[in-house]
Amino acid sequence: MRNLIRGLVLFTAAGIAAIPAISIAADDPVAARKAVMQSVGAAAGLGGGMMKGEIGYTPAAGKAAIATLNAAAHTYGDLFPEGSDLAADTTAAPAIWDNRAGFNDELAKFASAAAAAMTAAGKEGPADLDAFKAAIGPVFASCKSCHEGFRVKN
Repeated sequence: MRNLIRGLVLFTAAGIAAIPAISIAADDPVAARKAVMQSVGAAAGLGGGMMKGEIGYTPAAGKAAIATLNAAAHTYGDLFPEGSDLAADTTAAPAIWDNRAGFNDELAKFASAAAAAMTAAGKEGPADLDAFKAAIGPVFASCKSCHEGFRVKN
C-alpha cells in the first residue's frame, strides 16, 4: 500500500507539473514537449511499477496511467513545429523533421494504441493486473518504437 501511495503521489505531482504545458506550447514548444513527456514518464513509471509488482495494482491507478498516455498521444504531435528542431536543449532527433511522414506514422500508432487502451480500461479501469498489462503493453511498445527512431540517445 505504501508503494501504491508513493507511486500515486509522484504520478499526481508530475501530472500537475505538466498542466502549464498548454500555455507554454505556443511560446516554447520544447518546454511543452518536455512537460508532456514528464507526465508520460510518470504514467509509465506508475504502470511499469504495477507491472513489476513494485506498486500494488488498482483499477483507478491503471486508468489514470492509461488516461495520461492517451492525452499525451493525442496532443504530442502538435509540439514539433518547424524551427523547434534548432533548440539547444532537446532530445528530439533531426529525423522528426527529416522524416516527418515516419514520425507521423509513429504518432498515429501511439494514438491508436492509447485509444485502444482507454477502451479496454472501461469506466473503472482494467479489472486486474493482467487486463492492465494487455491494455498498456501496446502503448509501451509504441513509445519504445518512437524513441528508437526519433529521439537522440543519451
